[in-house]
Amino acid sequence: MSKLFGFSIENTEPLSPNVVSPVPPNREDESDYYMSSGFFGSYVDIEGVFKTEFDLIRRYREMCLHPEVDSAIEDIVNEAVVSDSNDHPVEIDLDHLNASDGIKKKVRQEFKYILDLLDFDKKAHEIYRNWYIDGRIYYHKVIDIKKPEEGIQELRYIDAIKMRYVRQEMKSKEDKYKVTNLLSDNPTDYPFPKIEEYFIYNPKAAYPTGNIHSKGASQGIKIARDAISYCTSGLVDRNKGTTLSYLHKAIKAVNQLRMIEDSLVIYRLSRAPERRIFYIDVGNLPKVKAEQYLRDVMMRYRNKLVYDANTGEIRDDKKYMAMLEDFWLPRREGGRGTEISTLPGGQNLGEITDIEYFKKKLYRSLNVPPSRMDGEGGFNLGRSSEILRDELKFTKFVGRLRKRFSNMFNDMLKTQLILKNIITPEDWETMSEHIQYDFLYDNHFSELKESELLNERLGNVANAEPYIGKYFSQDYVRRKILRQTDEEIIEQDKIIEKEIAAGIIPDPDEPVDPQTGQPINDLGAPIQEPDLESEGGATEAPTIPSGGEI
Repeated sequence: MSKLFGFSIENTEPLSPNVVSPVPPNREDESDYYMSSGFFGSYVDIEGVFKTEFDLIRRYREMCLHPEVDSAIEDIVNEAVVSDSNDHPVEIDLDHLNASDGIKKKVRQEFKYILDLLDFDKKAHEIYRNWYIDGRIYYHKVIDIKKPEEGIQELRYIDAIKMRYVRQEMKSKEDKYKVTNLLSDNPTDYPFPKIEEYFIYNPKAAYPTGNIHSKGASQGIKIARDAISYCTSGLVDRNKGTTLSYLHKAIKAVNQLRMIEDSLVIYRLSRAPERRIFYIDVGNLPKVKAEQYLRDVMMRYRNKLVYDANTGEIRDDKKYMAMLEDFWLPRREGGRGTEISTLPGGQNLGEITDIEYFKKKLYRSLNVPPSRMDGEGGFNLGRSSEILRDELKFTKFVGRLRKRFSNMFNDMLKTQLILKNIITPEDWETMSEHIQYDFLYDNHFSELKESELLNERLGNVANAEPYIGKYFSQDYVRRKILRQTDEEIIEQDKIIEKEIAAGIIPDPDEPVDPQTGQPINDLGAPIQEPDLESEGGATEAPTIPSGGEI
C-alpha cells in the first residue's frame, strides 16, 4: 500500500509562498474521505438504509430492477444522450476559446480520439446510465510508461464498487507533539496540511472496513489520482461525507410503492372470491359423531374439480385444496335445518388511487414529469402555452446532468493534451473554462418554446413599427424587444450587408412601388422583370422610357 501505481501531472509553476490558508483544498461537489485517524468510512446507519458506500451502490442497482424506476431512468437517459445514425451524441465547442486555429484543430482531433477510445457513439447510452445509477463512474487511463508522449492508449472501465477515492492528511511523528497557535498574528505560522489523494482498487468488489492499515484494507491497490478519470453526480451527503446518486431520494418512494402493491395483491386474492357458508343439520348426534357426519358431508359435496393453469386442463384431484375454503358449520335440532348462504367478495377492488399517488411521488422524486407515466399526456405540437411547466423543469434538469457528465471528458482531454505536449498544465487552467460540449438535442418542447417566443417578439416589433423614429429607436427595438446581444447585432449586420451586395435580398433603403411592391429605379419607374415566355421563345429586353416619362 505504500507504493503508488500510475502517473501524476503536476504544475510546473509552484504556488506563491505568500498564498497560505489553514483550510486544505477541497471540492464542494465531492466527498472528502480523511483517514488520518484510521477511520475508513464505515459507520452504522440508524435508518438502516446503508452502512458503507458499497451497500449504497448495491441498493441503487437493485432499485433499477423496479419497472417504474427503470422507466424513469430511461426517460432521463434518452433525453440526455440522443443516439442518431447521422450525428455524434456529443461535439466539442471551441468558439469561445482564445487560441490559435492550429491548437483548436489539435484539441478537436484529440477529443475525437477520446470518443473513439470510449466507443461513445455506440456505448453512450449505457455509459451515461451507469453514471446516473451509481452516482459515479471510473476509467483507468492506460498509457505506455516508456512512451508517455504518445498519450492515452486505452480507457478501461472500472466498476464503481471496486474503487474508493481517498484524501488522506499526511502527518509526521513531530506533528503529534506540535501545538498550533491559532491566535498568532502572523497567519503564515499555521502549518499547511499536506493532503495525499489517491484511489484504492479492490478487485474483489468489497470495501474494506476499519483501520486503513488493517488486513482488510491492505487488500487494495493504491492508484495515483491522475491515472484515474472519474466523475461524480455532484450530490454529497454532508453529514456522512458520502457521494450520492440521483436515485437516493427515491429509495423511500420505491419501498412504499412496493409495499402498497404487495399488500394490494394479498388483499385482492383474499377478498375477491365469494365464499359460502354451509349450515348442516346434525340433529341430536353426539359431538364426535356430529363432527364425523360433518366431514362426510363436506367431502361429498365440496368442489373436487381443479384447474391446471399450466396445461389448461380441469381434473378431479382430491390432493389439491382450494385456496379459500368454504365454511361448514353444524346446526342442532330445532334450528332451521340445512342452509347455504353466500358471503360477498371484497368491494371497491378496482380502486388504485393510492397506487397512482405513490407512482407520481416516485416520478417526482426522480425529477421526471408525472405526465410521462404510462405514456399519459400525448405530445402536442401546439403553442408553448400548452407545454407543461414540469417539462421545462425537466429540460433544465437534464441540462445540469449534461454539464456534470462533461467533467469526465474534461479530465480525459486534459490528460491527453498534456501528455502529448500540446499544452501545459497552466494553459489548461485557462482553457478549461472556455471549452464547452454540445450534446445532440431531441427535446422538442424547448424548440416549441423558442419558436413561440420568437413569434411573440416579432409581433411586438410589428406593433411598434409605426412608432420607430418617434418614440423608439432601431437600436432600442433590437435590444429590448428582439433581445439581441451586441455580438448578434454586429454579426447580423455583416450578414445582411453581404446578402444585399450579392443580390440575395433587396436593399430596404431603396424606394418601393406601393402597388406592385417592386423596387423603383433612379428614374422613378419600377424595374420590370424580363418576359421569358414571349412568342418564338426569344427574350426581349425591358423597355425603359426616356426622359423619365412614364
